[in-house]
Amino acid sequence: MSGTGTAGGGSGSSWDAVVIGSGIGGLVSAAYLAVAGKRVLVAEQAGVAGGNSHVFRRRRAYEFDVGLHYLGDCGSDGVLPAILDGLGLRGRITYREMDPDGFDRVLIPGAALDVPADWAGYRKRVTDLCPQDAAGIDAFVDVVSGLGAERRDAILTAEDVPMAELPQRAPQSVAWGRRTLADLFDHCGLSARARTLLAAQSPNYGMAPDEATVATHATLVDHYMRGAYYPEGGGQMLAAGLLEVIRAWGGELRTHARVRRVLVDGKRATGVEFADGTRVAAPVVVSNADYRRTMLDLVGAEHLPRRLAAKTQDARMALPWATVYVGLSEDLGRHANLWWYRDDDIERFYRSLRDGSASGGTDFLFVSFANGKDPDTRRICPPGHSNFQLMTLCPPGLEPWGVSAGPADGERYRDNPEYLRRKAALTESVLDAAEEVLGPFRDRITHLETATPLTQERYTLSTGGTPFGMARWGATGARPDTATVIEGLHIAGANTRYGNGITGSAVSGIACAGQILGRRLMHEVHAGAVLGDPSLLPERGAGWEPLRGSRQGRS
Repeated sequence: MSGTGTAGGGSGSSWDAVVIGSGIGGLVSAAYLAVAGKRVLVAEQAGVAGGNSHVFRRRRAYEFDVGLHYLGDCGSDGVLPAILDGLGLRGRITYREMDPDGFDRVLIPGAALDVPADWAGYRKRVTDLCPQDAAGIDAFVDVVSGLGAERRDAILTAEDVPMAELPQRAPQSVAWGRRTLADLFDHCGLSARARTLLAAQSPNYGMAPDEATVATHATLVDHYMRGAYYPEGGGQMLAAGLLEVIRAWGGELRTHARVRRVLVDGKRATGVEFADGTRVAAPVVVSNADYRRTMLDLVGAEHLPRRLAAKTQDARMALPWATVYVGLSEDLGRHANLWWYRDDDIERFYRSLRDGSASGGTDFLFVSFANGKDPDTRRICPPGHSNFQLMTLCPPGLEPWGVSAGPADGERYRDNPEYLRRKAALTESVLDAAEEVLGPFRDRITHLETATPLTQERYTLSTGGTPFGMARWGATGARPDTATVIEGLHIAGANTRYGNGITGSAVSGIACAGQILGRRLMHEVHAGAVLGDPSLLPERGAGWEPLRGSRQGRS
């Protein structure tokens, strides 16, 4: 059935496109397909859309972000605003800038680095803390800043750069893009202390310096050097706005709708089958689900070339997070994110996670203060209270949690006494570390809740319970594009070559839609094109709020 491009809907068994999963990559792809005239069905296995950008509420007093803690590059020339504005969402999703003189604070033994949104200031502050590494820091920042700019330009350009011109137009990408961050550290002759300061934000992508590429790290750092922001109203605003577009153009969200199978006829996708056995036909299927599960479980290895199936089976996932959500009966008055390390050798920290030799305590914390970033949104917490998250990386695998299978395979882990014991021990360890950093606060806790990697897997079905996708898929730095070997099947999200995080996933979504439609949509909207008609979007009444708008239905 072809779309009309007008407001409306429908719940038939045939659509122009089905999108599996409602993370930001899937919703952006669905929205651009919708404004291009395609009738789009978004199928979400959980009860609310948004994936890692969604929020949850507790005690009718606190609204906690699951995965959106800050955004980069949201100024007038920003990538994410261009993607959303191109759908007609300008003014409906706005951003509050964090302190450009120190949006992140890195704490290691004997040193504090306030990270500014400025390459020159960043270079100077790291050098001031490690003067013996001055020459190496200069060389490192030259490579990372240059490569970050090249990567961003490649996303925005109107055409692909011919291979013969790459050495002149993207020299840092050619020299360093596929090499590891550890290779660059060695090349620059940097000390462990300097490496730790420069890689302190690497948990944003969940990979150690010896597995993350320089391109991955450069893209992340350049992203925030263009300014750090938080969406006004919280992370759910993004999903709610995208769903307004999808619905206005005839699309639909179905929640509690787990896809069991991508239907394949020969080498072509023809639709999806849900867990209840019902089927929906569509010539285009976009999977925003975990790539490994998409290809091996939903499609099936029998439909894949043998080498692709083996490479995907052997893929190593990025490290997972655990998060302790805290409500406090006092406003701590903090705004900048904290990156705290007990030691000043970040590579040793990652090795201890991977080989299982980590101490019983918490040696790393990321702390995000939601109410400090958006003090005007009353849903976040009551006046005079704090809402913050304490996050730490976890070892890979199921063994650390005392289970032999994950929730995606039907494990009822929440009733497992050993899991509960280990989760409680982690919570106490994280709180101990947090009080080292923030001072005592346990006596003022009004809400406390912990999410483990199994929680992440339960809600997103991600392999290994990581929000970051694959750390290794064949060669170093290799990740799939949005097209697949199955005609009509595309992917979007954190496992693609466009990177992870909110903006990386959004870029994957617009790239996916552009590939399906045969257009360079990212270039079009960054140049100012508005493809979605804002007049079709609904009025937001006095009672409107984004979480309600991200559930099944039209309100």
